[in-house]
Amino acid sequence: MEFFCGTGFKRPVRLCEETRTFAYESLHGKYGEEAMRTPTVSVDDIYGYDDMLDYDRYVCSIDAIVRKCPLRFVEGERIIGAATLGGAIFHHVPAVRSGEYTFWSVSHVTLGFDRVLKIGLHGMEKELDEYNDRPYNCYLRKVIDHFRIWHARYLAESMTRNPECHDLLLHVPFQPARTFHEAVQSLWFCFAFTRLCGNWSGIGRIDEMLGPYLKKDLADRTITLDEAREILAHFFIKGCEWIRKDTPIGTGDAQHYQNIVLAGIDVNGNEVTNEVTYLVLDIIEELGISDFPVTVRLSKHSDERLLRRIAEVTRYGGGVLAVYNEDLILQSLTDIGYDPIEARKFANDGCWEIQIPGQTYFIYHPFDGYSMLMQDVIGLPDNPRTFESMEELWEAYTARLKAHVDTQFDNMLRDRNRHYDRGDWKWRQAGPPCEVVSLFIEDCAKNGRQYYRGGPRYTVVSPHIGGAPDAGNSLHAIDILVFREKLVTFPELMKALQNNWEGYEELRQYAMNKITYYGNDDDEADSYVVRILDTFADLVLKHNDECPVKFIPGVSTFGRQIDWMHSRVPSPMGTKRDAILSGNDSPTPGTDTEGATAVIKSYCKANLRKQACGAALDIKLHPSSVSGENGIAALVAMQKTFVQLGGFFMQTDVIDADVLKAAQENPEQYKTLSVRVSGWNARFITLKKEWQDMVIERTSGGTV
Repeated sequence: MEFFCGTGFKRPVRLCEETRTFAYESLHGKYGEEAMRTPTVSVDDIYGYDDMLDYDRYVCSIDAIVRKCPLRFVEGERIIGAATLGGAIFHHVPAVRSGEYTFWSVSHVTLGFDRVLKIGLHGMEKELDEYNDRPYNCYLRKVIDHFRIWHARYLAESMTRNPECHDLLLHVPFQPARTFHEAVQSLWFCFAFTRLCGNWSGIGRIDEMLGPYLKKDLADRTITLDEAREILAHFFIKGCEWIRKDTPIGTGDAQHYQNIVLAGIDVNGNEVTNEVTYLVLDIIEELGISDFPVTVRLSKHSDERLLRRIAEVTRYGGGVLAVYNEDLILQSLTDIGYDPIEARKFANDGCWEIQIPGQTYFIYHPFDGYSMLMQDVIGLPDNPRTFESMEELWEAYTARLKAHVDTQFDNMLRDRNRHYDRGDWKWRQAGPPCEVVSLFIEDCAKNGRQYYRGGPRYTVVSPHIGGAPDAGNSLHAIDILVFREKLVTFPELMKALQNNWEGYEELRQYAMNKITYYGNDDDEADSYVVRILDTFADLVLKHNDECPVKFIPGVSTFGRQIDWMHSRVPSPMGTKRDAILSGNDSPTPGTDTEGATAVIKSYCKANLRKQACGAALDIKLHPSSVSGENGIAALVAMQKTFVQLGGFFMQTDVIDADVLKAAQENPEQYKTLSVRVSGWNARFITLKKEWQDMVIERTSGGTV
């Protein structure tokens, strides 16, 4: 049984045939189709439902879910539990009233599953006893009661259908895990419960959570590495249970934010990398599962074995692996006020934005920095202004950036309910009930407040600039065309852009082909992008200490360049209307010609330490550039360069554009072909054509 690889490299075989069959069926949509046959449960039979408070309606919905949802058992599975209601796939609590969904669910969060492994749900109930005077906590108790109902249903039926897992559920997740197998079962069962209720959470640092259990079992000789790999593989396979055979075309089908973070140091400063780290890499290498995008925390001290293993797995493509620069991120988090010990816990929000798992509420607010320049400041397409110097234009752009950031901050203060007359702070509800999520956020019980109301230790709000490379390139082009080389006046250039470059082809070709842009390790070409990012970060960070919310900057598009392209005007760098421009902090497509290393060097020239939420760089490499020992060495060198120069986050995909084009023509032959989109992966054929074209056209990278 072969698992597809878009790069042509042959995948290894380590897992048993039964596990591989289970993986194949899951990856090809068998269980996603089952889920869609029962998308929701009904709460129409609950007396007085419409007259209840929202909190009460929510817990009644969860009660209906755990009592009525189908249970799933798969022959030979090593862990049990499943999110079997298809409505959860659509970011809803899968309960309906008169045919309408009752509540939205939660994403962009990584919950504190590690606490369940350590103290069990009974331990969490004891914590609730300590804060029994908080009225809100009665709802957290009800969620545990509902969890117990779902657990009891599986416990009863597994007695005959899966005795091995029945024995596991006799102990976990209500008691602390004692063995590796119990720990994997406990982690999966809690994660599956949150998914069943509609939430899309990240997993967090799976090797830190599971590694100590495996180490002990190996020392006691109660398990082998091969046995542990089989058990952990079932965790990953079951995470593909929402794949459907006929997924609607859109932004991709594998974007449920169940990201994983590997390696890095723990709170004591000790390296986490362990046997589980390498088992995870083994599993995604063999099965090509892309539904758990994996980010590895690298530092200047990362072991050569780990760097090589990342390179080996990256070569199979799919964009499953990305890397963080741990050294820089720890400095960044300390800069914005995190305790240095606490900062060491960092993972992500289920995408790539930085947060402390189990302790963070997070939301980001994206905006288009390119359109802000071209439309808000310059006035295209209808009322173009004239600027007499680049400094005048830059000052106008800076003023517009400042006004936007200040407005975002003021809006955040209003939404979170600051009392201006007294200057104090009072949290206000900023979202729907979500007690399943609040249960797995450590301080919600202590504070007696839910996830959306200041319950977590950290509330993070992050303005995100998109299109910064395009704005920087446009400023650079204006500087050269108008003010340095004086090939055209400012009004004439504006006329060319209003006409979509029609009648100005010679000037357009000059702008496209004679000017060097961001992404080629040219200091002059990179300077405006660097200036934009550093200025934006400073404008955001000046507000960070003004209230209990962490107000921090980030750089992203998350594919929004597709949504933005039809409202954007032509650019001074020669692109016409409706062009797909830069993704995240990556070069504008087609402008980088000097290879991936040059792209990394350009990207690292900004002070990315200021971008405390994250700044993503997308690198796409051709399989021929990473083949053989030389290819592995080149990928390892690329990782080291990224860390040494001060990168933040880099997601690398290895793919042949011809394979992607073939998949566009014959999608049925490429059902499991995965690509990195942004903070998530998707099977390529589930992307609409504009998104497919974006993946094909973005950063080429060339040779390393």
